[in-house]
Amino acid sequence: MRGRGSSIASNPVLIGAATVLVIIVAMFLSYNANAGLPFVPTYQLTLESPSAANLVRGNEVRIGGARVGAVDSIKAKRLENDTSVALIGLKLERDVKPLPKDSTVIIRPKSALGLKYVEITRGSSDSGFEDGDTIPLSASRPTPVEFDEFTSMFNDDTRTAMQENLQGFGDAFAGRGESVNTALGVLPALLRDIQPVAKNLASPRTHLRRFFNELGDAARIVAPAAESQASLFVNLDTTFTALDEVAKPFIQDSITEGVPALDQAIKSFPHQRPFLRNSELLFHELRPGASALRVAAPDLADTFENGTRTLKRSPAFNRRLASLLQELQRFANDPVVPLGVKRLAETLETLNPTLQHLAPAQLQCNYITLWFRNVSSLLSEGDVHGTWQRFIIIATPQGNNNEGLPSSAPANGPGANYLHSDPYPNSGAPGQTKECEAGNEPWLPGRKVIGNVPGRQPDRTEGTR
Repeated sequence: MRGRGSSIASNPVLIGAATVLVIIVAMFLSYNANAGLPFVPTYQLTLESPSAANLVRGNEVRIGGARVGAVDSIKAKRLENDTSVALIGLKLERDVKPLPKDSTVIIRPKSALGLKYVEITRGSSDSGFEDGDTIPLSASRPTPVEFDEFTSMFNDDTRTAMQENLQGFGDAFAGRGESVNTALGVLPALLRDIQPVAKNLASPRTHLRRFFNELGDAARIVAPAAESQASLFVNLDTTFTALDEVAKPFIQDSITEGVPALDQAIKSFPHQRPFLRNSELLFHELRPGASALRVAAPDLADTFENGTRTLKRSPAFNRRLASLLQELQRFANDPVVPLGVKRLAETLETLNPTLQHLAPAQLQCNYITLWFRNVSSLLSEGDVHGTWQRFIIIATPQGNNNEGLPSSAPANGPGANYLHSDPYPNSGAPGQTKECEAGNEPWLPGRKVIGNVPGRQPDRTEGTR
């Protein structure tokens, strides 16, 4: 019989069962090692990231290069603006708690084969994330460029452009060794001259930092006009595209020939100053005419319209006028004509004073027209036997020196016996008052009036304007 104090090592079944259990536990622990050991307390956070950047569950989480946890889960979340973000569950060690709220997170490559890890840069805030909190999207930094993304930029177009650039730079430097040497010889002097400029810029008195801040403010101020500026550049592109068609030779020639033209202008402008000054005075004197032209423009338009039709008929009229002008030429060449013209000029000079004296009587006072009108009305009455003159008998006033009997002096009362006579009334002739006295003189009762009635009378009579 087997004693009660026998050891478990003597039982093969128990040894085999214990060995299998140890192996199973070891396999379980090794399988879940990347996600953290079971039954070990952890500090769990959720990270909002624009992209999971090819992370997988179990990738490391590092702070300062040391592993402090692992990625526990990766989910997608749809936002209200129809965009999506990645929710990355982080299982961290308890020593990390609490993570400052101003910490930043970036997903970085661990190797060139695509393995990733989450790098956390601790902040300095006094407040931190509690267990289960979510690190906001603002803490995520831009996703680094992947190796495959870096290599994919060298596509066919890029490689072709690089070849063209290398060929262009090679051609640009080919045969220019002397120029390169000259440039290298000048560069030290250039750098020497730049040193005081750099010192001035580095001096606090230049306020260079404030300059860039002001540039930022200026950019912020013009930001609302960004769309208008973009439209401006689009329109400028259209304009310059159109100008490209006339760039050669027209614009090129205008630039090339512009310098001689400007030099000639510098020489000629001083000589043109008197002409420009006279032109200025001319236009100044033309201002009243230009103002009047605005009112007369409709009439001038009608004149030009009618004149166009008239000018079309003028060639035929000119042909008919040719014979008349030939006769006038023969008439002008007649030796007797100058004598007649001279006599006519003498006659006009003789008549000129008389015409100047009589012209206002008609042109201003209309006396001649009124005389013929009134004369015609004398014989306006009649019948089949003829016409007769109309008249009215006016009795002269009675008294001393009345108008009906011989008198020794002008009638001067009493009663209505006052003489009113104006043998030479004013008619606006030279030397006279500008008035039409006859037909406009008032009757002054109780006084004698010989000559023009005192006071100024109207300068128009019936039928004139």
